[in-house]
Amino acid sequence: MQPVGAKFLTALTTSHSMTVSVSAMLGSLVTIPDVPVTDGAVTVDRGSKVRRTLSLTVADPKYLPWGELDPLAVYGQKLVVSRGIRYAGGQSESVPLGTFRINEPQGDTLYGPVTLTGQSSECYIIDDKFIVPTSTRGYTTCVPAMEYLIRQTLPDAVIVNTTAGSRDPSCAVATWDSGSDRWDAVQQIALSMQAEVYVDALDRFVIADIPNVATSSVVWSIAEGEGGTLMSAARSMSRTAVFNAVVASGENVAAGGTPVSAVAYDTNPSSPTRWGGPFGRVPKYISSALLTTTGACQAAADYALFDAVARNVQLSISAIPNPALEAGDCLRISHTGRKELAIAQSFTIPLTAEGSSSLTLRGGKEETP
Repeated sequence: MQPVGAKFLTALTTSHSMTVSVSAMLGSLVTIPDVPVTDGAVTVDRGSKVRRTLSLTVADPKYLPWGELDPLAVYGQKLVVSRGIRYAGGQSESVPLGTFRINEPQGDTLYGPVTLTGQSSECYIIDDKFIVPTSTRGYTTCVPAMEYLIRQTLPDAVIVNTTAGSRDPSCAVATWDSGSDRWDAVQQIALSMQAEVYVDALDRFVIADIPNVATSSVVWSIAEGEGGTLMSAARSMSRTAVFNAVVASGENVAAGGTPVSAVAYDTNPSSPTRWGGPFGRVPKYISSALLTTTGACQAAADYALFDAVARNVQLSISAIPNPALEAGDCLRISHTGRKELAIAQSFTIPLTAEGSSSLTLRGGKEETP
């Protein structure tokens, strides 16, 4: 969760008015300081290559772009979005929801509305495929190697390492061919150090530990009853994206190595997803040229297994959304007499006062009194 004041979090349960700010930019120039939004939402998803996506509606057709330099055109124009609360005394507090490159504006030229979509800054790295074979040679540890690949595309990118102890392990030499996906290469390096990398609401590239419901601090409690933020909830459970084994493999031609692999199984006899149990056999495969030894493969497989076996639960909540959340935050859900800890896998923050949030949770762990 982004750092916000206690007053802001308390206000989520009160009747203070909601505020939304959307600014259009081209480079460092603000072209529209306050885009008049009539509808829209920001979706945050740990399972997507682009973590944050935007959908937006503007009623007035005059905002429909015609030329390359129009504020809502697709030639590098961006939208900076935040959501907050206006207090009774007139003061307001807001938190960022992201910076989004505009992708697809469209609408009726006479009557509108104008609708558009946007993506957070991973999209720039994804688009910038390697023009020539590119290697990590010369970068002996993982973080500088990721910085190198990201800043070839975005020289001014802010990159932060939030892993425990700001760890920066050694990085094997790997080479990616011309035409390969640059962001895949960055993610492979993160995988080799048992981490994930994404763009946050502040438009920073964050290298972070994979969240663990057993060790993470609870950042927000969603509860029913007086003073709670939960008004209604619908619950569903899915086998999708749940696995009970992880096969990690690597083949590093650049380093002259031979193919290596290792497997981690869910062998906990009390686990509902145990390998060989009633859940069945559902392996997940991960690979990286950065995994050059059997030991490295085993470490990667072991680390990924916890997230792989986590329960996939979707909870649709009717409540005042919390724009300070980040995918990967640990939440406490209290309803129907139960308390459960879970990781926020994905959620949607509406840009209107009437909207509610739908959250997908992973790794549910029931709290006992």
